[in-house]
Amino acid sequence: MTAIKICGISTAETLDAVIASRAEFVGFNFFPPSPRHVGTAEFSQLSARAGDQVGKVGVFVDPDDTTLNETLRAGALDAIQLHGEETVHRAAEVRARFGLPVWKVIAVSNADDIARAEAYRGAADFILFDAKTPRDAALPGGMGLRFDWSLLASVRNGTPWGLAGGLSAANVAQAIAATGAQLVDTSSGVESAPGVKAVDKIAAFCKAARQ
Repeated sequence: MTAIKICGISTAETLDAVIASRAEFVGFNFFPPSPRHVGTAEFSQLSARAGDQVGKVGVFVDPDDTTLNETLRAGALDAIQLHGEETVHRAAEVRARFGLPVWKVIAVSNADDIARAEAYRGAADFILFDAKTPRDAALPGGMGLRFDWSLLASVRNGTPWGLAGGLSAANVAQAIAATGAQLVDTSSGVESAPGVKAVDKIAAFCKAARQ
């Protein structure tokens, strides 16, 4: 069965909705420019509330070790998601230094981007293919963009992988059928406004992904 990750959760109410909807993972965004950003104090409370009911993934953009250390002191994470320009060396370094699985986001616009994932074999535990944002975009993701899913037919990486980018309750079942993704990840697709998650949309997305 395809796993589900609801990303950008920042309130107790929406965290509870993710758990009630039986998503496998919740994402906490630690990139300050994002409207979904959570501080360490908020994360500490949310991490404790989640406990072991759902996998907790921290989303970072080119983080330094100080940022990762401060976050992990505040609360528990089950994986570190790297959503920036992190090199293969840096992904492997984070994996070894912090003792947690590393998810590497690969921004996709063409087949060459899919091929780039191969380099991370052994350095990352999971690859998340997401739509490439415009060069001048303020955020590296969470903009509701999608890419041509047929490109994923060329995936040859032995590393487990998932799909993100423009997914909502309206298209997630189609996306799973078309790609065979092992995980689907949404953020803006379950929002009523940027950074504002909607409980009913979370429930609808999880239901649609399981159909």
